[in-house]
Amino acid sequence: MAHEGADVIAVDLCGQISTVPYPMGTPDDLAETVRLVEALGRRVVATRADVRDTAAVQQAVDDGVTRLGRLDVVVANAGVTSYAPAEDISDAMWDDVVGTCLSGAFRTARASIPHLKAQGAGAMVLISSTEGLVANQHMAHYTAAKHGVVGLAKALALELAPHGIRVNSVHPTSTDTVMIHNDATYTLFRPDLEPRHVTRDDVDPPFRGLNALPVPWVQPDDVTDAVAWLVSDAARYVTGIQLPVDAGATTT
Repeated sequence: MAHEGADVIAVDLCGQISTVPYPMGTPDDLAETVRLVEALGRRVVATRADVRDTAAVQQAVDDGVTRLGRLDVVVANAGVTSYAPAEDISDAMWDDVVGTCLSGAFRTARASIPHLKAQGAGAMVLISSTEGLVANQHMAHYTAAKHGVVGLAKALALELAPHGIRVNSVHPTSTDTVMIHNDATYTLFRPDLEPRHVTRDDVDPPFRGLNALPVPWVQPDDVTDAVAWLVSDAARYVTGIQLPVDAGATTT
């Protein structure tokens, strides 16, 4: 977004949720985001907040708008997962995943809507997953939450259309981040391999079979490019859709 000329309100928990089996974002990660945005000559308001906390989300959005002057684009990207058969998913696991992925998207949208309405225009993207379009074993809570994001985006698209606000969801396949490269994910999907950073050129990369195209995963930029298009004028009449960035993973 900063590359496209936007100032940024950045929000992250910057801490670990106990039921999440891989390292989450840190204060240093958020500081690096600030550095990268400012290096492009853009302004950034960075706040540590938990999207499960209504008051914290509202304050982060309101403070950002006060300091930057307006709000045009909202991207609800917070998400976590964990793995277990449905019968073994604890209340805490369920609440953390659904609370972050679905309720967090709702709270982010709700806090932003008055600012977008005040301008009579805007665009919102809720980040779902391929699990928002299909299902996977040992991820009932994540699949339910990401399917819920689709319903939320559709409802918001209809409700906010009279105000000139567009809402869409984006559905990435496996993406080259720590959310994939960790012991828990490899144990479930590729127990024959040790977690490692591999490239598209590997002879037999893990997770390749999940996608129709011969790639093991997409890059973060592949996802953000799709988001940037959806919020741009090039997509000014696109609302209420589910856009896969999935290398064909959900094609049937």
